[in-house]
Amino acid sequence: MIPAQPRLPEYDEFSAVIFRTDFTDEAAWTQVVTEVRLSSLDDADPERSYTVVDVPLLGDADGETVLAVLAAWRKGWEPPAVVFIADSTTMSSALFPLLTVTTLTREDALDDEEYEETVEHGPVFRTLPREIHAIHANVEGANTGFQDFSSAAHEAPDGVYRSCGEDD
Repeated sequence: MIPAQPRLPEYDEFSAVIFRTDFTDEAAWTQVVTEVRLSSLDDADPERSYTVVDVPLLGDADGETVLAVLAAWRKGWEPPAVVFIADSTTMSSALFPLLTVTTLTREDALDDEEYEETVEHGPVFRTLPREIHAIHANVEGANTGFQDFSSAAHEAPDGVYRSCGEDD
């Protein structure tokens, strides 16, 4: 069952959108937000570089559920090309890897080939909080495709995207 649409915030195309679905660990959440803020591309106002959508109704939703919810919510809110989810895996891991989800649907794709290429490794992957700004900016600006980041995450030993194959 798809929950009722929460009040979705205004955001601009330069703002990465993070859906928070896990509220069990405030210290972990503070660490995620700190990493996101410190890696902001906007030195003057780091908080402008991301928008948080608190969605306790989604509980511990997986990427597929979030995609279904986003599709149902699209009437009143046009999502960016990629969104990030702070779920129970995010909060329980020392790396705080956010779930990264493409919002491209088969219907939105130019053709089946574009869609299949985009989701070759699936419509979701994990990334470190500090990487969301680069992912968002590049996917939104069509500089780098979702599939490039997804492929890098798929090739990482732990399945988590890091820029330039960095290890933590």
